[in-house]
Amino acid sequence: MVKGSCLCGAVRIEVEGELGPASACHCSQCRKQSGHVWASARVPDERLTIRGEANVRWYRASPSIGRGFCAHCGSYLFWKPDGRPSTSIAMGAFDAPTGARLEEHIYVAHKGDYYDIADGLPQTDD
Repeated sequence: MVKGSCLCGAVRIEVEGELGPASACHCSQCRKQSGHVWASARVPDERLTIRGEANVRWYRASPSIGRGFCAHCGSYLFWKPDGRPSTSIAMGAFDAPTGARLEEHIYVAHKGDYYDIADGLPQTDD
């Protein structure tokens, strides 16, 4: 089991089993909401338990995507497309060790102009 939380602890996350590989998203929405690149792991909903779920607020960033954050401390925690049976969870919310590794960079065509990606991982523009 992998566990984590928001900054204040009002929202706690438990994932049964291991995390899969993580992705780093460079799209403008993720950069604006997180302050930089947003790294997350996609978790099947049946393996995810959210404690303190009443403290999660959802922002509709687009017509079919919700972005979940803690109502108390503002920690950005979740990315959830409508109808998908999985939730992407912020890697920074997990307690170490996660056992996960970054696998790819996505939406790099939209990355900030103030940094380079030089880790050799695959990159896609969308």
